[in-house]
Amino acid sequence: MTKILYYLIIKPISLLPWTVLYFLSDFSYLILYKVFRYRISIVDQNLSNSFPEKSSQEIRDLRRNFYHHFCDIIVESLKIFSISGEDAKNRFVVKNPEILKPYFDQGRSVLIPGGHYNNWEMLAVGIDSYIEHQSVAIYHRLGNKFMNDKALESRGKYGLNMVPRQEVKDYFAQTKDLTATIFGADQSPSIAKKVYWMQFLNQETAIMFGVEKFAKEKNSPVIFGGIQKVKRGHYEFTLEVLIDDPSKAAYGEITEAHVKRLEQQIIADPQYWLWTHKRWKRKRKSEVA
Repeated sequence: MTKILYYLIIKPISLLPWTVLYFLSDFSYLILYKVFRYRISIVDQNLSNSFPEKSSQEIRDLRRNFYHHFCDIIVESLKIFSISGEDAKNRFVVKNPEILKPYFDQGRSVLIPGGHYNNWEMLAVGIDSYIEHQSVAIYHRLGNKFMNDKALESRGKYGLNMVPRQEVKDYFAQTKDLTATIFGADQSPSIAKKVYWMQFLNQETAIMFGVEKFAKEKNSPVIFGGIQKVKRGHYEFTLEVLIDDPSKAAYGEITEAHVKRLEQQIIADPQYWLWTHKRWKRKRKSEVA
């Protein structure tokens, strides 16, 4: 059934021109937002808790703008299954890759934390052509093997190495490459994982500690990756050094730095973050109890 879905729907849609895809995005907005009201209660709660100073009208405007962008992300993510390398490079531009050059020359790998902000899927097919480091992304395997393989194929076809979480330790122990490892550091960690607690978007939030752990173990510089939307289907990626020498950073300093930088970006343009996910389902008080 999954193969039929892929070859009859996903792949054909990915081959459509961008103008047609955005027509589908506008139609999807009407269906998801106006008809099915997809996850509206979650989005409203997340926005209201994150921006208590905003009026009800401002929250509704943000919600509407978010769903327009969210539907764009859906069709753009489908396009990745057939996007050409040239188109990917033109639509996802790394503005200042030279920031990484000194670290490459020094023989140092780097970490690039970011979040589910703007189009993180475009990053997968766009970044490697701009940098000398081998780009790496850590991912969680999908339950469906066919779709997992297709997702890996589409995301990794222009140089990005996709490493499953279960194989991270072995990969970094064996690789001889200087790597630029990309982290989606804004996901809600499972109860089983150790976390760092801090204020994020006006709420006490559990933050995954992977970026700081990696940085300390490898003494890898931490460089924030911020994605800006230029217009539909076009994004710019700006690198910003946060921690040059992790060995000198105090406990929590690295985590605080990259999370606060992401928070600044979200506050500047909230509609581009992924508000449909249950980011705050893990509560500290219940854990303490």
